[in-house]
Amino acid sequence: MHRPSGPARLSLLYAVVFTEIGIAMPFMPLWLDGLGLDARVIGLLLALPIATRIVATAPLMSLLDRGLGPRRLIMLGSLALSLTYALMPGAAGIGWPVLAMLVVLNAVAGAPLVPCIDYLTLAAVRRDARLVYARIRMAGSIAFLLANLAGGLLLSALGGQLAVPLLLTGLALVAGLVAWRSRSVVALPQVPAGAVRPRLPLKLWLCIGAAAAIQASHGAIYGFGSIYWTSQGIAPVWVGSLWATGVLTEIALFAGITALPASWRSPVRLLTLGAGAAILRAVGMYLLGDHLAALVPLQCLHGLTFGATQLGAMAAVSAFAPEGARGRAQGTLSAVNAGISVGATLLSGVAYRAGGPLAFLLMAPLAACGLGLALASGRAGGVTLDTDRQP
Repeated sequence: MHRPSGPARLSLLYAVVFTEIGIAMPFMPLWLDGLGLDARVIGLLLALPIATRIVATAPLMSLLDRGLGPRRLIMLGSLALSLTYALMPGAAGIGWPVLAMLVVLNAVAGAPLVPCIDYLTLAAVRRDARLVYARIRMAGSIAFLLANLAGGLLLSALGGQLAVPLLLTGLALVAGLVAWRSRSVVALPQVPAGAVRPRLPLKLWLCIGAAAAIQASHGAIYGFGSIYWTSQGIAPVWVGSLWATGVLTEIALFAGITALPASWRSPVRLLTLGAGAAILRAVGMYLLGDHLAALVPLQCLHGLTFGATQLGAMAAVSAFAPEGARGRAQGTLSAVNAGISVGATLLSGVAYRAGGPLAFLLMAPLAACGLGLALASGRAGGVTLDTDRQP
């Protein structure tokens, strides 16, 4: 029987993990609300995973540089994730403090999953120049979109307060099974034990800072875009379509990235594209965020604000992270992303309460900071996403 190739297994891993994220992100808050919890408690329970990822991701990913296999870390994380999801209904019956402890453990378990798959994908791309990171990663974006669209129907069919955690339990178990069956997926050889741990170079730190600032500039639109649109009389069906438009443009970029000239696939150029689009989107949301005709092209910019930024960050990690520090680099990127995003989300909440659409405009300086850091990172050595060779 034909076994799926390493890239196919990686695409499947992305798809399963992002299906779980696509269910958890929109529907876990609804599940918590259905428990009858106070809004402040729900806010705390939603903030805990973000704070946990800031602390947990980098140390967990650094284990890869110490010899722990990324596939094993995905398996262990997925099993722990499924266990914590399965225990959540019982914990909710005991009291929210117990549920909060489970939420923290759940966040620790899930923190390394996507960075580990990115780590394995970049390793595969470095081994085989015919592979393209974006084409493999695209499976995650497609799965996320389908989970958003189909999740509500599926959960309605399942019914009851147990549906959300039990569905997430099953998806986490599937991810662990896929990781266990993915023996064709291997990382590059590790630096020998006892070797000096290399430092991350300055140009990589600058790229990490740039990517984190640009991604954090999504804070206002992620948190308050739908609320603002509906307050301006835009129908919920259009709100859903606007979000779908953003993800579709992201998928289109991933699918067509190799059509761009090689010089446009460097880390600096991609991060610059993402930052410029984020500035334009933030200003556009402030000025025209209540006009449906303007929102469609503004949402199309998501392909650059998220997609180009993600690809630029991955290209930077692949190009600039030294051997023996790739896991740490991947974890650092995720942790810095989460840290700056928390601050941006809190800022946008205060700004939206005080000035409504002003919150969107305040994201522009953050994106501009990302642009400055990207330019400061200097020349990327001609590294492109379809080769991802060490310069």
